[in-house]
Amino acid sequence: MDIKQTITMNASSQKLFAYGKLVIIVGILLSVFQQFVGINVALYYAPRIFESMGAAKDSSMLQTIIMGLVNVVFTIIAILTVDRWGRKPLLIVGSIGMSIGMFGVSSMAFSNMIGIGTLIFIIIYTASFMMSWGPICWVLISEIFPNKIRGRAVAIAVAVQWAANYFISSTYPTMMEYSGGLTYGFYGLMSVLSALFVWKLVPETKGKTLEQMENTWRKRKEDQKDSQII
Repeated sequence: MDIKQTITMNASSQKLFAYGKLVIIVGILLSVFQQFVGINVALYYAPRIFESMGAAKDSSMLQTIIMGLVNVVFTIIAILTVDRWGRKPLLIVGSIGMSIGMFGVSSMAFSNMIGIGTLIFIIIYTASFMMSWGPICWVLISEIFPNKIRGRAVAIAVAVQWAANYFISSTYPTMMEYSGGLTYGFYGLMSVLSALFVWKLVPETKGKTLEQMENTWRKRKEDQKDSQII
């Protein structure tokens, strides 16, 4: 009944910014950060990354397989814990783990210390992503938008995600030519910013209906108006 009422309300309330711009911005930034932390670089260029670190071709393929196993295991962990711990805690913990992994890889690249330590940091990074931003970003995108704008808002978020994916993937080779340490440091910085973003702006959707999320965004819009008046 609640869903039917929210869909059949006055059409004028179905404008994209009916609940303010913040809800759209949050959806877009979820997509941007999921890509700007650099996960698809790690997936697309894994063999090349390991070879650039001094691994033989056969060894780099083995390390890529190890990463694939890490992806599966920690994605399952995310599935088992997302409704127990909540979306925000997992995202924040994942961001912290990703920043540790990428800053570790960055420091080793600056020091030219290539070896098992680098692989460990990449596994920490990948595991942290797969237990958090990998699956949970999609969960949040499907849950944060009110029903009346959900279709268009999700479409915008997904489109931005593909654009961010293309940008990060296509700029990686050029960035690596300039500096490997700075490249991985950039992804580490994005991981830190993603944690701050989730902490400050992303609402917890655990146990909440779409109608309750609608009320959350309506209240935030009203609070913004009140703060502007003051």
